[in-house]
Amino acid sequence: MYKIKVERGRTYMLRIINAALNNQLFFKIANHTMTVVAIDASYTDPYETDVIVTAPGQTVDVLIKADQPVGSYYMAARPYISVPLPTVIPFDNTTTRGIFAYEGSESNNSVMPTLPDFLDTPTAHKFYTNLTGLAGGPQWVPVPLVVDEHMFVTVGLSTEPCEEINATCPNGQRFSASMNNESFVFPQNASMLEAYYYGRVDGVYTTDFPDNPPIVFDYTNPSLSNVEPLIFAPKSTKVKKLKFNSTVEMVLQNTALQARENHPIHIHGFNFHVLAQGFGNYDAVSDSTKFNLVNPQIRNTIAVPSGGWAVVRFQANNPGVWLVHCHLDVHLPVGLAMAFEVGNGPTPSSTLPPPPSDLPRC
Repeated sequence: MYKIKVERGRTYMLRIINAALNNQLFFKIANHTMTVVAIDASYTDPYETDVIVTAPGQTVDVLIKADQPVGSYYMAARPYISVPLPTVIPFDNTTTRGIFAYEGSESNNSVMPTLPDFLDTPTAHKFYTNLTGLAGGPQWVPVPLVVDEHMFVTVGLSTEPCEEINATCPNGQRFSASMNNESFVFPQNASMLEAYYYGRVDGVYTTDFPDNPPIVFDYTNPSLSNVEPLIFAPKSTKVKKLKFNSTVEMVLQNTALQARENHPIHIHGFNFHVLAQGFGNYDAVSDSTKFNLVNPQIRNTIAVPSGGWAVVRFQANNPGVWLVHCHLDVHLPVGLAMAFEVGNGPTPSSTLPPPPSDLPRC
């Protein structure tokens, strides 16, 4: 078992990385509080808490003062399951542990923390939404205030028809996922980035990813979870084309199709400001008044609340083709993704370089 040896009275920094494939995780250290100072490698205002939550791929840097009686204390983590009852999905309900051990401790009986319930969405949401960025601190980037591209993107599960009914495809349909009702398919015989660089994207991808879902509906209403016109998503390889340095605002709207679930959405190539998060259907009039434009947290992966929404904003200043996808490993291969094609800037340093000579071939 992993053990950290600490000296009483000293302060330690832990960089906690969620390396799980399909689980968000609660993390605690028995009898200790933690001060969050960074998330996804971006500084935050110090935030004191006794529990942290991470989605796959997210990182949290915390400071911990070894201020308890000399002894041995468990560090423990177990899943946060965002799918609400009565829906039941199988998950690993075990607890992983390490030891935070003080020098001089001779005890073999470590103290165990009381972890939140697996389904404790209020605790997860409190942690995710109470974090703010360290405005004016190292590497701080102010929020861009003029938006060039507005997108409203639904994220969630769906189905696709099968060519034949079998054990993996009962009732003529199989599990799928989509963004704005487009279920992403990775090209099999070409690199999207290489196709973009050489200007040969025909047959590899198209640039017509929609800015809005094709049908407006009550996105988070669980009674609509299996309405057939809504749950079937066509397979495609579509990207959104962006001009270099344009500012993009994305409303990421979770849906209740198939099931309500927190989807951690990762944007390759960029950090983004998280302006606001909430439950229910996003309301452009009332919810935009909640935007934090002063010191929002900066991330590269946002856990979009179960049955809710998140708004992110970023500057497209990195040319190339960049994937946007759910960080739950089970959802990526079934289509919960899209991509941005970002054009070149005016200088050599803002222009996509050629592929290396030893680039592996598809």
